[in-house]
Amino acid sequence: MTDTTPAALAPPPLRLGMIGGGRGAFIGAVHRMAAQLDGQIRFSAGALSSTPDRALASGREVGLADDRNYPTWQDMLAGELERPEDPDGSNPGGRIDLISIVTPNHMHYEPARAFAEAGISIVLDKPMVIETAHADDLVATVEQTGTVFAVTYNYTGYPLIKQAAALVRAGAIGDIRRVIVEYLQGWLSTKLEDTGQKQAGWRTNPRMAGAGAVGDIGSHAENLISTVTGLSIESLCADVHTFIPGRTIDDDASVLLRLSGGARGTLQCSQIAIGEENNLRLRIYGTQGALHWNQENPNELVYQPEGRAKQIITRATPGSAAAPGGDAAARGTRIPSGHPEGFIEAFANIYRGVAEAIRAKRAGRMPEGLGLEFPTVRDGARGVRFIHKVLESSAAGGVWVTMD
Repeated sequence: MTDTTPAALAPPPLRLGMIGGGRGAFIGAVHRMAAQLDGQIRFSAGALSSTPDRALASGREVGLADDRNYPTWQDMLAGELERPEDPDGSNPGGRIDLISIVTPNHMHYEPARAFAEAGISIVLDKPMVIETAHADDLVATVEQTGTVFAVTYNYTGYPLIKQAAALVRAGAIGDIRRVIVEYLQGWLSTKLEDTGQKQAGWRTNPRMAGAGAVGDIGSHAENLISTVTGLSIESLCADVHTFIPGRTIDDDASVLLRLSGGARGTLQCSQIAIGEENNLRLRIYGTQGALHWNQENPNELVYQPEGRAKQIITRATPGSAAAPGGDAAARGTRIPSGHPEGFIEAFANIYRGVAEAIRAKRAGRMPEGLGLEFPTVRDGARGVRFIHKVLESSAAGGVWVTMD
C-alpha cells in the first residue's frame, strides 16, 4: 500500500550550506533557525568563519559532519562540486542545493559570484555587496546562469507587510502622496566598537561594512518603501552624519525622497537614538487613505480610509483574510491570531520562497506564492545604488542626486 500521509508526500529537504555565521555571530543562528523552520531545508555543510581553525570549531559546535565541515568557502565549493547533483534528495551524500552567505559585507561578493557561476542557489544577507560594480556584475551573472538568488531584506517576509502591499495595489488608499519610513536604533550611541563587541567592531569599520547606519538599516528602509508602495526613488537629498567622536563611519542619516508618480518621502535611519531598540516604522498616505506599520508590533496594520473609522488589521483573523491581500498574508502565516509571530518567521518566509523557487525551476514550472515574493538580486543591486547615492548627496553638501 502506498503511504499518502503528508510526511510521505513532502519532498526531501533541500541541503543548505553556510558561509560565516559561526562563533559570536548573531545572524548566522537566525538564518539556520529560519531556513529549517518549515522542514523544507536542512543545514548540511558550512565554512562558518574566515579563520580556518575557527570555522572548523564552529562547525563541530553546531553538529556538522566532519566531511562537510570546511575550513574555507573555497574548500566547500570544491568539495560540494565533487559530490553528485541530487535534485530528488534520494542520495544522502548529494551536493548542497543552496548556500547562505552571512559574513561581513566586504566578504559577500567573491563567494556569491563563485557559487552563482557553479549553479548553486544563493541566499545573501543585506546589503548585497559594497561596490555598485560588484552589484551589477552579480545581476549579470545570475541572469546568465539562471541561479535562484535572494537577498534577506527579511522585513518583507512579515505577513502584514505582504497585506499592506496588496492593499496599495488594490487601490485601498488611492494614489500615494507621501511615504515616511524610520529605522531607529540606539545600540551604537556610545563607542561600543572599542569594547571588543564583535558586531559593533565590523559594522563600524568602513573597510568591512562599506557604510554605517545607511547600509546596515537604511537599506532595509529603502527596500520596505519599494516593496510596499511599488514606487521607485527617482532622486534624493541626504544629510549623513557621524555623532560619536572617533567613529569613522556614519551613524545617522536623514533623506528626502522624490518618488515615481509624484509622491514625496522622507527616510530616517539612526543607530545613536538612545532608548530605541529596533524601531522600523512605515507610514503611507494616499488620496483615499493611509497605512501605518511598526516592526516592533508587526502583527497589526493600521488602515485609515478617508472619511471612515480607523481599522486595525491583525494577522490571521477573519477580517484580515477578507481584506485585499489576505491570501498573501496567509501564505506567510504559521500560527493562529493572538500568538506573536515575528522576526525569525519573517526570515523563514524568504527561505520557504527560495525553496519553492528552486523546486519550481527543477520542475520546469513557474514558482508560486512565496516563491515569487522574496527580494531578488535586482532588489539587492538597487539597495547598493541607494546607499552610494545617499553618501554621494551628503558628501556634496546635501544636493539632489538622481538614482539612475
